[in-house]
Amino acid sequence: MRILITGGAGFLGSHLCDLLVSRGHQVLGMDNFITGRPENIAHLMGNERFRFIKYNVCDYLHIDGPVDAVMHFASPASPQDYLEFPIATLKVGALGTHKALGLAKAKGARFLLASTSEVYGDPLVNPQPETYWGNVNPLSPRGVYDEAKRFAEAMTMAYHRYHGLDTRIVRIFNTFGPRMRPNDGRVVSNFIVQALQGTPLTVFGDGSQTRSFCYVDDLVLGITALLMVDSDKSVGERTDRTGFLSRRTAPMPASVHDPVNIGNPRELTVLEIARVVLKLTGSNSPVQHKPLPVDDPKVRRPDIGRAMKLLGWEPKVELEDGLRKTIEYFRNVL
Repeated sequence: MRILITGGAGFLGSHLCDLLVSRGHQVLGMDNFITGRPENIAHLMGNERFRFIKYNVCDYLHIDGPVDAVMHFASPASPQDYLEFPIATLKVGALGTHKALGLAKAKGARFLLASTSEVYGDPLVNPQPETYWGNVNPLSPRGVYDEAKRFAEAMTMAYHRYHGLDTRIVRIFNTFGPRMRPNDGRVVSNFIVQALQGTPLTVFGDGSQTRSFCYVDDLVLGITALLMVDSDKSVGERTDRTGFLSRRTAPMPASVHDPVNIGNPRELTVLEIARVVLKLTGSNSPVQHKPLPVDDPKVRRPDIGRAMKLLGWEPKVELEDGLRKTIEYFRNVL
């Protein structure tokens, strides 16, 4: 396949480029480097199966030649980034998604949208299934990211229903691993950098709010499985003894076009995560509590039943193993 990945020099986008190139696909990585970094894709330069295009996906989007799939990953994705670039975040969720969908339609390509667990806002349901509509404050400072992704999902489904476009929506939960930026403001990167530098670990509120973290290698395997799964497959399908698909009786089974949560269902408090990082780094850094940001989610945990049934996917990497690899990465970076 020939695949365009917007946000291809970002944390997740660059790992997707790696995986797809390694599988023999032709990959076009596109990024404007607002939050992406050239060093994330430097090792791919010169590879005959990879090409990079520096471009803003919100502008008119044209690619020469055939395109089999468009994966739209361009967007600031950490609270620090979308609070610094609120209008750019809204534009890439709206205009950028529109341009990427238009390209997929013109090329007859499959389209995959990188959405987020933030569409659930500060959830009143835990764990969060894809059927939950969320609890989002659109006027909150972090609402620019939540609403940008909610709009992007709505537009993606409109293109699927109105134009018959073959679409996918992945709702990505907290992810960590190599190539995170040291100063991106995310929980894991913050804790690791602070622990390695011997400065206090910043815990907002009392630290009782929960998060669940998926290692990046697991995450990109789930995303690519969603990209490649057959268009007519649904959660209501199962294989009988003969190997043929048989559909069990169920009202409107979820299809590949409906959102799919990809994340790790292991839930820990932020304070527990801080203690694990301190243990693995051997750091003596103290924990410093600061006021909780506005509309910070109290719980965050994916229901991955749909991904397990539809894709046969679930995370394999244990949190501690993934943290060790990420800590080693940050030791080298720092």
